[in-house]
Amino acid sequence: LFLVSFYWTHQVIKNTVHCTVAGTVGTWWFAPHEASSCCSSAVRDSWIRSVTTSFGSICFGSLIVAIIQATKEIVRQMREQDDGILLCCAECLIGCLEALAEYFNKWAFVYVGLYGYSFIDSGKNVMTLFKTRGWTTIITDNLVGSVLAMLSVGVGLITGLIGILLASMKGLGAEFAGGAFAVGFIVGLVLTSVLMSVVESATNTVIVCFAESPAEFEANHPQLSAEMRSAWQSAWPVECANY
Repeated sequence: LFLVSFYWTHQVIKNTVHCTVAGTVGTWWFAPHEASSCCSSAVRDSWIRSVTTSFGSICFGSLIVAIIQATKEIVRQMREQDDGILLCCAECLIGCLEALAEYFNKWAFVYVGLYGYSFIDSGKNVMTLFKTRGWTTIITDNLVGSVLAMLSVGVGLITGLIGILLASMKGLGAEFAGGAFAVGFIVGLVLTSVLMSVVESATNTVIVCFAESPAEFEANHPQLSAEMRSAWQSAWPVECANY
């Protein structure tokens, strides 16, 4: 129960930020005058929707992933005591379920943040949208999350090295170098991951909005729309032939 609570809290916070960013980007997409700055009403209104009318959907979707993650951790601990083939297969299967659930949540919560739909309806609508557009290949090829994860690790390594440098400047012995690196690495990794999650959420929202409402993008942001159409048609000429 403690593991479920821990993972659930983490997922709720993460998905609340995700929905807030999705709502803000959606406002910029459809009504740019309401999202002209980081302190605009779009940010406030999106956050209020995320913690009020959409909070039930966020909690429900987060609970599904939290239960899977807690089960995976329990199986992992069991493997430390008895590394049998069945437990190994169970952990692999649960890991696949976790990846699928997080992948589904990533797109479903974009719709929750944009339109305030329920979690189930959001998931169905966004997947139907991609299938209708023929964009299943595009979302499969989306490497933004992997690139941002690599960036977070890179920043973590840099801050870890800075930690070692500071420890040596303070005159601490070599036995403190490992601890200094670990602290610097974790701090850099966590802070960068939080910032990069905002970028990833915004990118996913742009993909959904571009699939659903390219005309509004053309009307409100003509230069960006032209650049995006050109880039996407070069990368996916078949899927984006009608854009």
